[in-house]
Amino acid sequence: MPLCAIGLNHVTAPLEVRERLVFTADTLRPALQTLVAGNGIEEAAVISTCNRTEIYTVVEAAENAEGVIHWLASSHDVDKAWLRPFLYIHHDRDVVRHLLRVTPGLDSMVLGEPQIGGQTKTAYMEAVSAGAVGQVLDRLFTHAFTVSKQIRTETAIGANPVSVAFAAVTLARQIFGALDGSRALLVGAGETIELTARHLHRQGVRNFTVANRTRERAWELAEQFGGTAIALPDLPEALVSADIVVTSTASPLPLLGKGSAERALKRRRHRPIFMVDIAVPRDVEPEVGELDDVYLYTVDDLREVIEENLRSRNHAAEEAEHIIELQVERFMTWLRSLDSVPAIRRFRDRAADQRDEVLERAMRRLANGETPEAVLEYLARTLTNRLLHLPTTRLREAGEQGQRELLEAARRLLALDDDSPSRTVNPREHKESQ
Repeated sequence: MPLCAIGLNHVTAPLEVRERLVFTADTLRPALQTLVAGNGIEEAAVISTCNRTEIYTVVEAAENAEGVIHWLASSHDVDKAWLRPFLYIHHDRDVVRHLLRVTPGLDSMVLGEPQIGGQTKTAYMEAVSAGAVGQVLDRLFTHAFTVSKQIRTETAIGANPVSVAFAAVTLARQIFGALDGSRALLVGAGETIELTARHLHRQGVRNFTVANRTRERAWELAEQFGGTAIALPDLPEALVSADIVVTSTASPLPLLGKGSAERALKRRRHRPIFMVDIAVPRDVEPEVGELDDVYLYTVDDLREVIEENLRSRNHAAEEAEHIIELQVERFMTWLRSLDSVPAIRRFRDRAADQRDEVLERAMRRLANGETPEAVLEYLARTLTNRLLHLPTTRLREAGEQGQRELLEAARRLLALDDDSPSRTVNPREHKESQ
């Protein structure tokens, strides 16, 4: 039952590649159902964020990983040969280790950032809803959530407010200095935008405009900070009064183009605008960054700012890695135990059949007038002989054939002590057990 994970992230692929491999909320579930319908894929789950797209699978054989790559390429209409250099592939133990690192943010651009934990849970629930999760991935993801909670409880990995949102606000302060008095335009209403609003508010920003596809959700967020809400078509007008623009939506196409930015700058008399486009695919056309008086940054541009805020988390990350190694082994022990389940089930079923047959005979003896003591003695003796007959026959054959490894395995399996007294089966008892 091999595990396989295939993916790309902010380390292996630039933004222009990652944004072409994003799964949207509308496409993820049917895509998962297609994946597990063939290609030798028994279970599957996909984590798709601005910084990574990863497919976790349980496959019939390791070579089925090639089918996953083909599925990923075809589902986004890209050439498999073009895609392959950006991918990493993990198998078995490395899959477990990777997910246990991803979930608490140890594999994120921002070390220990908390958003990925929620995104991983969402990915798991989407896969469950698609009917793509079975026993193994269910256990793997729930184990990852438990380990992530342990890491955040026992280490200081999340002690400091380091995130993409925090990095964006830090960069705004480096450009503008004090932010009080600045006017912010936030595009989107998800977790990242809400976190950005909180950081801006702490820095003195009091003038907020929130634009979102769903205006009701925009109002919910705007009211928390005394701001106003607008619809996405009103963005060009709102851009005129915005000093700070942060975007993070799931729009497949850019929401702000070069023309809109040029017109806004003209009406602003070229007062500068600071823009951070966190979205993947991008919400702001790259050409906007070519304009004078526009400071446009993407998630990849935030890397340097983020790295300056990571030093305090490095020690916590080392502690977390030790926890992960222990928990990887714990999961692999459980996974290996699955190999014994069919044999254990057959062994117990056979024992139950023998028990039922001997019990039925004992009940008939009791009904025919034998004493309870005699029936109990018959039941105990016969059932014992029935259960031991086949194992002792196989052990005798192993001894006759000189199969020492099998005999040693039997001693370990049955916890036998060579010095313990043995009891020879009475021939009459053996005959009665037949």
